[in-house]
Amino acid sequence: MSPVPFPAGLLPRELSEAYGMDRSFRGLQAFKWIVKGAKSFHDMSDFPAAERERLAALAPKFYSSTVESALDDADGSVKLKIRLNDRSAIEAVLLVDPEGRMTACLSTQVGCPMACAFCKTGTLGFLRNLEAHEIMEQYLHLASLRGRISNVVFMGMGEPLLNLPELRKAIALLEHPEGFQLSSRKITISTCGIVPGILDLAEHGPYVRLAISLTAAEDELRSALMPVNKRYDLASLKAALLAYQAKSGDRITLEAAIMGGENSSMQSARAMAAWTEGLKVQVNVIPWNPVEGLPYREPSRNEVRAFEDELERLGLNAVRRAKRGRGVGGACGQLGDTLT
Repeated sequence: MSPVPFPAGLLPRELSEAYGMDRSFRGLQAFKWIVKGAKSFHDMSDFPAAERERLAALAPKFYSSTVESALDDADGSVKLKIRLNDRSAIEAVLLVDPEGRMTACLSTQVGCPMACAFCKTGTLGFLRNLEAHEIMEQYLHLASLRGRISNVVFMGMGEPLLNLPELRKAIALLEHPEGFQLSSRKITISTCGIVPGILDLAEHGPYVRLAISLTAAEDELRSALMPVNKRYDLASLKAALLAYQAKSGDRITLEAAIMGGENSSMQSARAMAAWTEGLKVQVNVIPWNPVEGLPYREPSRNEVRAFEDELERLGLNAVRRAKRGRGVGGACGQLGDTLT
């Protein structure tokens, strides 16, 4: 007999079918318990005792993953190192803003195949895609620390659009009206620019927030920093974003990780502004977060301010991203620090 799937990755009807539940409504009951943080079928007190015993025997290991370590930052952020069933490991981060709003930063792959030159995860190589239950268990592990988390960003380890089926499943679980009830406006997919994935989202959804790790809007420079640009150049990326925006109607976030002396010039700012023509965007300016062993430097405050000012002068809405999670290696580009 094949093992049953792990519960955290299943919708109510799938729970009923996978576990042969004695009543169709039991799947929804179990789903609600999972959302509340149940760690075993034994916790589900509105199930008959005999049914609880049967279900628990089918799933003696309720979660496929365990939290191996938790690092707390002074800004309220937490980074988890999570050990998966195959003994590989990933990281997930809970970010807390000054108003107390909590955001779960979730991984979609073990490692990352994209090899962006300025990113720690890109130095780790790629092992495999995560399954929906492994994505959802990250959210549940984080929620067990602080309670309900109102926002999710798929901005952790890996490239989400290279794992689109499992990503879609996780989003369906997060948005389910009987479950976590997250609005599509509270969910963000961050991609380095996988054009087929963006076009797939444009055609089939879900129409959640979309963030693009742009970093540079000059093909030669972007290709040097982000190898994805050699396959999907800036022209093809912009065409895909226009298609997505035509369907979703939403503003797209462009993420610009700024490295001192690399992409911090006024020329780079002007190229970025010119490239965005026709798109409705906000630019998140992210001062590069140090990663040991990588040949870059943090930009000075003056460099960052001048870059932002030039974008604003050219009509763009530029926002500097706060460095939340940096104290525990959980900021943008730093994930993977505890895995090596």
